[in-house]
Amino acid sequence: MGKSCLDLTGRVAVIFGGTSGLGKSIAIGLAEHGADVVPGGRRAELLEATCKEIEGGGRRTIRQAVDVTDRSSIREFRDRVLRDFGRVDILVNAAGTTLKKPTIEVKDSEWEGLFRVNLTGVLQCCQEFYQPLKESGAGRVINIASLSSYLAFHQVATYSATKAGVLSLTRSLACEWAPDRICVNAIAPGVFPTELNSHLLRGTKRGEEILLRTPMARFGEAHEVVGAAVLLASDGASFITGHCLAVDGGYLASGVNS
Repeated sequence: MGKSCLDLTGRVAVIFGGTSGLGKSIAIGLAEHGADVVPGGRRAELLEATCKEIEGGGRRTIRQAVDVTDRSSIREFRDRVLRDFGRVDILVNAAGTTLKKPTIEVKDSEWEGLFRVNLTGVLQCCQEFYQPLKESGAGRVINIASLSSYLAFHQVATYSATKAGVLSLTRSLACEWAPDRICVNAIAPGVFPTELNSHLLRGTKRGEEILLRTPMARFGEAHEVVGAAVLLASDGASFITGHCLAVDGGYLASGVNS
C-alpha cells in the first residue's frame, strides 16, 4: 500500500505560537502525523512541556524561545532550525493576542501592539522562512485567521482588523509564491475556549449568543482543528492555495437557527 497523502513523515514543521492553545494542538497533531516539529513561543516552561510531548511521540524538536515581534529573534530561530534539521517544509503562524474594549477607548499603543503581534509578526515569519520553504519544493504556510476576518464581533475591532489583514495577506502570498511551489492557506477557527478567551465565553451572554448562532450548538475542542492543519500541511493540499478553511461548527454558514 502506498504512502498516505496526509503522511508528514520526513517533513519539518515550525509552529509560531505552538506552545499553548490551538497552536499547541496543531504542533502535537502534526507530530502525530509524522513531522518533526519545532514549536515557537516565549515562555520557557510551556516550551519545555510542548517539546517533551513531541519527543514522547517519537519525533524530533528544538528548544529555543522566540518573539514574533522581533525580527532578529525570528531570524535566529530560523537559523537554529536550519542548522539542526537542514530544512523547513511547513510554517504555521498561530501566535496571537486579543483585546475586548470599546473601540472609542482603544489607545494607539494597544492598536499598534495587536497589529505588531497578529499581522506584522505573521508577515515577518513568512518573509524569514520564505527561502527554506521555497527550497523544500513543497512548502506549506498555514496562517491562523478568525471568524472575525469575515464578521464583526462586538468591541473587538482591533483584533478583527488584524485578522482581516491575515486573510488578505494569505491570499496575496498564495498568488505571489505559487510559482515557488509554496501553498499559502489559512484556517479560521470557530469559537474555541482557550486561556486567551475563556473568560469572555464561559457563562456569559456573549457565549450564549455564540452558541445560538452555531448550528452545532457547542464550542469547538482544540483537537478538532488538527485535521484541517494536517490536510493543509500535506501533499493532499498540493493544489489548494489562497484558501481559508473555516472550522467553526457551521457559524459562517448560519442564518436563523430557531
